[in-house]
Amino acid sequence: MTRGQIVFSKCGRDKGRAMVVLEDMGEYLLLADGKTRTLVNPKRKKAKHVQPTYGIVEMAPPCGRALQDADISKQLIAFTGRR
Repeated sequence: MTRGQIVFSKCGRDKGRAMVVLEDMGEYLLLADGKTRTLVNPKRKKAKHVQPTYGIVEMAPPCGRALQDADISKQLIAFTGRR
């Protein structure tokens, strides 16, 4: 899995939720969705418990500012079509 890739959770209380990979730590991933799991407090989840997709979130906004939770949330809504 690569940084910025969109994945879906396959198990746990966040089952079915779309998230973005912030960091790949081998067996574990750090995930954020911009709402319940933010950039400051990402979810640590095993890689085998997520379903990868071909969707990619732009991790560097074009205006040159730092990535924010709202950027992730907006791109996930555009990808999934639901809030």
